[in-house]
This record gives sequence, structure tokens and C-alpha cells, in this order.
Amino acid sequence: MTERAPVLSVRGLSVRFLMPGGRRVAAVTDAHFDVAAGECLALIGESGCGKSVLASALLGLLPGNAQTAGQALLGETDLLAAGERTLARTVRGRLIGLVPQSPAAHLTPVRTVRSQLQEAIAELTGVRGRAALRAAAGKAAERAAFPAGHLDHHPHELSGGLAQRAATALALVGDAPLLLADEPTTGLDRDLVDRTVDELRRHVDEKGAGQAGTGGGRALLMITHDLAAAERIADRVAVMYAGRIVELTDAAAFFGALGPRHPYSRGLLQALPDRAFTPIPGLPPELGDLPDGCAFAARCERATEACAVPPPLTGAVACHHPHREPGTRALAADPLAPETADRA
Repeated sequence: MTERAPVLSVRGLSVRFLMPGGRRVAAVTDAHFDVAAGECLALIGESGCGKSVLASALLGLLPGNAQTAGQALLGETDLLAAGERTLARTVRGRLIGLVPQSPAAHLTPVRTVRSQLQEAIAELTGVRGRAALRAAAGKAAERAAFPAGHLDHHPHELSGGLAQRAATALALVGDAPLLLADEPTTGLDRDLVDRTVDELRRHVDEKGAGQAGTGGGRALLMITHDLAAAERIADRVAVMYAGRIVELTDAAAFFGALGPRHPYSRGLLQALPDRAFTPIPGLPPELGDLPDGCAFAARCERATEACAVPPPLTGAVACHHPHREPGTRALAADPLAPETADRA
């Protein structure tokens, strides 16, 4: 396959929250991944594993008690090192379009959906004139399956699903090279889930010139609990557990007959109603009180004494006892180098 240039390249991204009394919460630890032009990477995992914190770090939206480390390159811009002025004027909306997890909190409560769309269109695309802005707002709404009859409603008049579609419409306005969708299907029925993710996929597949400094092309980082939505549009899947990416693999292999290699990843799939419908036993550890070794060991039937030592963090699978790859005879871990894992 032809190597595609990354739109986003993340290396060693870590986030720590400083709590009262000097306690530290390790929300994200040493994340490594790329999202290439024309690619959708689905980031999945249980609630509280750090997915949304990672997204907030990329956008510079972490609270004041957060400390970040590592690098997140979007073109030539290091998102972790960029100041608020750069993030506000150059990154948000223009280089990164955000579909937020809580759309009602991101919509201005005293303005109609139409006025918010028109403001975003004028700011990000340069369209001017009342008639032109009105027409552009209608097209933006249609793109996200937002009904035209609700454009003059305020956010409090919208259902959760309509608010989600309004937020999606706003995120797509700037045609940003990176679309960051944090639970974009929340509150939607199955038909609208399919339509929404198909539109996100179409945004990635469209051949655009891209923004200066990003290498051209578009990419999607989708954070989701909806594995059916991820299977529908993702090229690759990154699985997060207790703040760490424990597996990074091709979506076809992940959802196919071979299945994922990490025991936690397999557990997520087997918990689905159309699979074994078997929950993973136990609960994830607290991010402020992580064990010294593998964080999943207490819930894992494959755990041994070797799991008292942390598994490699930058391979295709971070596990001492992963499930076998095709053609292998042993269960020994065979982590890939970081640069290879990024292409896995």
C-alpha cells in the first residue's frame, strides 16, 4: 500500500492532573499514533480511560491543573507547545474541526442554530451577504442531516440528537484537515448514526487541497463507544485502557475473523450483543492509583507473574501474552517498533 503522509503525528503524549495534596492522576500515558491523510482512526475504550482527555489536549482545552508532555504535530504546528493565541486563531475550526461530546454545552444558548452557523461560515470561509450566508447555512445543516425547519430554534429547544447534528454541522463548516469527533453519534438512532458517520467519512474521502503546512488531505480521529459505527468507517482502531493505548491495528483485522490481539480488546468485542454478550469482569483501575504492572492484569484470564512488569507501550499490542498472529506458534509478545506500529 502506498505510504500516506500523516496529518496528525502524536509521540509520547502524556497528561497528568495535579490534585490537592500533591496527588497526580495519570489520565493519558505515552500515547503514540499517526492519522494519515484520507484515514479514519477510531479511538475506543471504556468510559474514563482517557480518550476525551487526549482530545482536549490536542485542542488546548485542558484545565489549569493539567500538565502535558510529548509532541502532537499537525503539519508544522506542535499542538502541545502552541499558545492560546495560535490555538484560537489558527487551529480550532480551521485546522481541527471538533464534534464535541456534549454538544449542548458548546452551542451558544441565546442564539439560534442558523445564526451560529452563519457566524462560523463568515469567519471560516469568508462568505458575505445575508442571502449568501442564509443559503450556506442551509447547505451546512443539510450536510449534517439537521432539519431546515429547526434552524431558527435555540439550543434549549432541540433534542439531544438534534443538538448533536447541529454541532456536527458546525464542525464541518471549515473543512478542516483534521476532524476530531468525540462521541459524534450520541443520542442518535441507528439510521442517523449511519448517516452521520457516512458524512464524516465523506469529509475524509473528499480530495481537498488541505490547509497550509498540513501536507494536504483530510483525516478523522473518532472517539467512540459505538463499535458498530467504528466498524462502518474506520481504517484503523486504537484501543485505550487506563490512559494507555494498548493496541493499534487495522480495522479489518480487528473486526474480522482474526480479531484483536490484546485480551482487553477482545473483551470489548465479546461484550457486544451480536457477539458473545459477555461483559469483562471487574472494573478499570482508578487513574490516580494505577498498578505498577499491566493495568488490565486484575481482569485478565491470561495474566501471569510477568504482568507485574509494565508491557511495552509503543508496540502494535502492549501485552505480555497477546493472542497469536496468523502463522505464529507461540503466545509470546511480539511488539512492533513505533514507526512500524504506526503503519500496522
